Amino acid sequence: TRDDLCELVSQVLQQAGELKRVLVLPPDHTRLNSMAGPITEMIYETLTADGVQVDILPTLGTHNPMTEEQLRMMFGESIPLDAFNVHDWRNGIVRKGEVSGEMLSELSGGKVDYSVGVEVNQMLFDDYDLILSVGQVVPHEVVGMANYTKNIVVGAGGSDIINLSHFPRAACNMETILGRAASPVRRLFNHAVDTYLSDLPITYILTVMEQDYSTGEMHM
Repeated sequence: TRDDLCELVSQVLQQAGELKRVLVLPPDHTRLNSMAGPITEMIYETLTADGVQVDILPTLGTHNPMTEEQLRMMFGESIPLDAFNVHDWRNGIVRKGEVSGEMLSELSGGKVDYSVGVEVNQMLFDDYDLILSVGQVVPHEVVGMANYTKNIVVGAGGSDIINLSHFPRAACNMETILGRAASPVRRLFNHAVDTYLSDLPITYILTVMEQDYSTGEMHM
């Protein structure tokens, strides 16, 4: 229920300790049924009531910036529009490292051996006390199951890792990847975050929704 969800979100925020600046990374309106919109709204209202600065960066990947209508549809009416930032996957990123061809070959079972730059939005390094990555776990044709580290290095990522992570999916047979928790692309994303972004204060809030969205039931 919504009350249960509010309580779970409150528990996450209480465990984070003293906060002054928080960055929230929710998906865009293409994941409308994820409940990431209401969760983001709860986070914003709870933290700003205590004087915490909350910035929101929808993880667009290569999608177009959200319109005001899309923002309101996804996140409700209470969050000021100036709290939302636009992810620029070509220019607004910083390169933090590189996954070598040798490592990618190991991750992909020898199928692919080129290097991949680990690029993410520069806002992640603006000294936030907490970064909340919010989103839905759902079958995905590239990584197997969407979200978790994908939301960081693709949703808020740069062109190199976005573009170069798609070919391993094809080389390693998409039919063996779709709907699987473990895949060569997932191993790439996890390795990139664990190796080059481990100093970031990221907490993940992940949802699993029933297929019948009319019930609004959520699994956590």
